[in-house]
Amino acid sequence: MEKIKLYIAGETYGISTDDDIEYIEGVAAEIDAKIKEIMESSGRISITQAATLTALEYADRYKKAEQTSENLRSQIHSYLEDAARSRTDAEIARRENERLQNEIKLLKSKK
Repeated sequence: MEKIKLYIAGETYGISTDDDIEYIEGVAAEIDAKIKEIMESSGRISITQAATLTALEYADRYKKAEQTSENLRSQIHSYLEDAARSRTDAEIARRENERLQNEIKLLKSKK
């Protein structure tokens, strides 16, 4: 576990992480930029309010991404079930075809 310092909205945060340092620093930079963007676009707003709005935006994105992921998992599950049914149907058709070919051979041999 590594300890790093992050700078967000003029404050320093010391954290310990097992994640890639560059990744964590990138996340912190993204949050810092979003807070600054909100503060600049909103005129008179406190850092706390900007941080809260940033947190709400990221929570919204997370929830939407979570729902999208669940929808994709559901679709994949459905596709896998369809594929399994198709394989079963193909096997049944192959066996029926084989049976009919054997029946044709038998009928031809009786002539």
